[in-house]
Amino acid sequence: MPVVLITGGTGLIGKNLTRHLTNNGYEVIILSRSLDKTSENEKITFANWNIDEQQIDGDAIAKADYIIHLAGAGVMEKKWTKKYKKEIVESRTKSSELLIRALQENTNHVKAIISASAIGWYSLTPALSKNGEGVTNKSFIEGDPSGKDFLGETCRLWEESIEPVTKLNKRLVKFRTGIVLSNEGGAFAEFKKPLRFGIAAILGGGKQVLSWIHIDDLCRMFIYAIENEQSSGSYNAVAPLPVNNKKLILKLAKMMRGQFYIPVHVPQFLLKLILGERSTEILKSATVSCEKIKAAGFTFLYPSIDAALKKLTDNKS
Repeated sequence: MPVVLITGGTGLIGKNLTRHLTNNGYEVIILSRSLDKTSENEKITFANWNIDEQQIDGDAIAKADYIIHLAGAGVMEKKWTKKYKKEIVESRTKSSELLIRALQENTNHVKAIISASAIGWYSLTPALSKNGEGVTNKSFIEGDPSGKDFLGETCRLWEESIEPVTKLNKRLVKFRTGIVLSNEGGAFAEFKKPLRFGIAAILGGGKQVLSWIHIDDLCRMFIYAIENEQSSGSYNAVAPLPVNNKKLILKLAKMMRGQFYIPVHVPQFLLKLILGERSTEILKSATVSCEKIKAAGFTFLYPSIDAALKKLTDNKS
């Protein structure tokens, strides 16, 4: 069975991706700082690494056929202090540097590296169209430049940090991931919280466009990149039909509560007060195109927000 080495394997995407990989016949090695981690699944093993000390288990590198690089401190988990901003960047760049050095120093047969990135790369907001639906006139494509704000710079440094693997004759795929919809955490879990009390919390004006992807489609996309040798370079990992915040929240409210909910706009000043600089990411509008990955042959199980929300609300576990 092919062996996939995963960094960030215990996070939201990593846990789901591990399940998809093992269900599809792959063996998975998860890099972890903990020395005592084990799994009941015989297809899953753990190996040690330490980014701060730039240490990694060379045997894990030697066993791997593919590497999926997801490691990075959570962007929205903590206040963006100067110290935490540095951690956000260096958790990504230094982990890439460690992988590159490990590939240089250890005999290996790694065929491809599939690395995470994010649509935070696209930091400029196109103008809203005149129809008032929050749909932008321009969709961001992979050739568009990175933004100059914090997340734009972070994504640029992130992608640049893993790029040297191409000089080692390794195929590199980078996925700029949108908002991941999953019942197990992330933004979707936050969207659902107020609805427990019958409140449909619309953020700001609600017209900001969200480029999203269902967790199952994202995991399938990573596997697609492994199995299709023609895929390389950057791809936007987003569903074909973006939706604005208001529509998403109201659709979710109707599915979860029927008619028993109250729409409430959370004003921008309150979001800024609570979240500080992070509020810019919640209020930012970004219509991102997935035409490149579709042209490569990938098909979506959940292309529309209705299909994705139905799946997520039908499977509440």
